[in-house]
Amino acid sequence: MKNKLSIALLAGIAFSATSCATILTGTKDKITFNSIPEGAKVFHKGIEKCTTPCTAEIPRSLSKQTVTLQKEGFSDKEVKLTKNFNPVTLVNILLGGAIGVGIDAATGSLTKYSPKAYQVELEAK
Repeated sequence: MKNKLSIALLAGIAFSATSCATILTGTKDKITFNSIPEGAKVFHKGIEKCTTPCTAEIPRSLSKQTVTLQKEGFSDKEVKLTKNFNPVTLVNILLGGAIGVGIDAATGSLTKYSPKAYQVELEAK
């Protein structure tokens, strides 16, 4: 009886402490960037990620996220990345995992980027 209670207790702790969205969907999304004209550098938080056309891993975050596209001879273009609720988070909520929801919030995994591709037209200076 004591072993069964211990196993049940450990299982309960494990389920309540899991962060399902972080574990199952990760903390980054791959996003494709295209520009007209091609060859623009894509920056996220001041760090160059890639040159269009390209795909970059962008960390998830609950705060607003933007990327900036830069190409010589063209005005910089800032693009706000849009996000949606990550439904995998519901597993934490259904299992009563407040710790897991907190971890998902801290890693940004409560949301996911959508769309996964952006087409940006740059304007000549």
